[in-house]
Amino acid sequence: MSEFTPTERTQVKRLPKRATYDRETVYGILDSGFVCHVGFNADGQPYVIPTNYGRAGDTLYLHGSPASRMLRTLSGGVPVCVTVTHVDGLVLARSAFHHSVNYRSVVILGTARLVEDPAEKMEAMRIFTEHVLKGRWNDIRQPSEQELKGTMVLALPLEEVSAKLRTGGPVDDEADYALPVWAGVLPLETVAQPPQPDPRLKSDTPLPAYLKNYSR
Repeated sequence: MSEFTPTERTQVKRLPKRATYDRETVYGILDSGFVCHVGFNADGQPYVIPTNYGRAGDTLYLHGSPASRMLRTLSGGVPVCVTVTHVDGLVLARSAFHHSVNYRSVVILGTARLVEDPAEKMEAMRIFTEHVLKGRWNDIRQPSEQELKGTMVLALPLEEVSAKLRTGGPVDDEADYALPVWAGVLPLETVAQPPQPDPRLKSDTPLPAYLKNYSR
């Protein structure tokens, strides 16, 4: 299927014209970032925790310490909400009311499962690494058996998913177009700065190609 099927929980009701359930659009938004916010309830207290993620097909992987309250709670099958957002620009209107932002966002609802198979767990670790920095996995020492045991991995199926986007300039009230106020869009983007080598890096270690022109 080329689209996720909207459910009662994922059907966008506020400004539905900005919604999309297209898989490729959702994948593009997820693959452009690597930080998500995970919302869940533990002992009657809601939490929203930022963390890294990786995607493989219709599965989102989360990982961290087995001592993590978030991962321990989610591994018990509690409902979870995961969001990813990119802010692409500030939309400056002539009135305060019509200021906005251009953005791309994804909301995922569901329950996660604990990844226990060693092969899937190792593959998830590769996915995390490659999601952040493509090409890095083959350069580094890969996790030892002990390190794998010390890492909890969860898999969240991409089933109940929606995306929402805004593009374009401001939309003012007709009367406000005559106001002498600058209006338009201030584009924003994340730009990598020059890599900073570890002081203990061997002097003859070359800079990897994937760091020279890194971008999301």
